[in-house]
Amino acid sequence: MKTVLITGASSGIGQALCVEYASLGYQVFGGGRNQERLEALAQSYPNVVPLICDLTDLAKIQSASQELPALDLLILNAGNCEYIDDPINFDAQLFNRVIQANLISVANSLSVWLKLVKQGGTVAFNSSSATFLPLPRAEAYGASKAAVSYLANTLRIDLKSKGIHVSLIHPGFVETPLTEKNTFPMPSIVTAEQAAVIIRRGLDKNKNEINFPRAFIFIMKLMAHLPNVVWQKIALRMI
Repeated sequence: MKTVLITGASSGIGQALCVEYASLGYQVFGGGRNQERLEALAQSYPNVVPLICDLTDLAKIQSASQELPALDLLILNAGNCEYIDDPINFDAQLFNRVIQANLISVANSLSVWLKLVKQGGTVAFNSSSATFLPLPRAEAYGASKAAVSYLANTLRIDLKSKGIHVSLIHPGFVETPLTEKNTFPMPSIVTAEQAAVIIRRGLDKNKNEINFPRAFIFIMKLMAHLPNVVWQKIALRMI
């Protein structure tokens, strides 16, 4: 039985990934803080094992991981999104919360779980399409995800000699509890279940990057080539 550890497993993409891999017969370790949701998931899928821990607390990850086996796949999916609404009165505490949730948690996870990944295994990082363009109010979220992308791309080089593949995921808008609070249009939005299938298929193919939805990502990357002054005019209309 192949093994996969998925963070952020109590809701959204992480939960959908747990269901996707459990349905394929994997031994799934679902990491998250919501014990009730993870235990409910484990009741529906006996091959899902809850891994209750706060990823911003290294000691708690170490404590929860003492009985873990070697891993075929590690998917670092957990994250959060908060927006900077008043840039003049910059909210350092908000910025720190997002960096802790989206970046420091990844570093903590790697320090404990990367050594468990088998030779020939894969580590996947869930970043964001927000890294392609500077977006209004996304100073904290975009900065954290840009750092995750850089981290993943660097580790891909350094882990190649160890026989570990690194995949980087750039989703567009996905229906999750995080996006429910968005008050702006979310073009080409997909369900968490659709996202999980796309991600799983991309990982099966050992893709370096998994970008979706394709048309949305194409437009984002195209706009990234616009002169800064042109993009700023477009972005200002989004506020």
